[in-house]
Amino acid sequence: MGETTRQRRVQNQIQQDLAEIFQSEAREAFKGKIISITRVKITSDLMDARVYISAFPMDDKETFMEYVEAEAPKIKNILGQRIRHQMRRVPNIQYVFDDSLDYVDDIDNALKGRGEDPIKDSKK
Repeated sequence: MGETTRQRRVQNQIQQDLAEIFQSEAREAFKGKIISITRVKITSDLMDARVYISAFPMDDKETFMEYVEAEAPKIKNILGQRIRHQMRRVPNIQYVFDDSLDYVDDIDNALKGRGEDPIKDSKK
């Protein structure tokens, strides 16, 4: 079963709001990093959301996710203030690190000859 129009609207709104919140809240903690919300998936009852978050370039994923989890109540509170007129309740948010940007960067480096050569490495 596909997503409803309401789910898509809520997902897009949460994605946009969280992106703005992380850009303002994490600016000092992660200078020189681009933090983005790559995707939001919300359940049909709008009670639980899985937020895929990415930072580029990322040297220490564990430290970043520890920061996100530590700041989660504050971020949820700010999000609640932003969406209070659209939703009765702020969904429970689970943050998942999305490393697809690192994967793309590895492919780009390999194609430019700066990274590991996947063809030579596969012949071993």
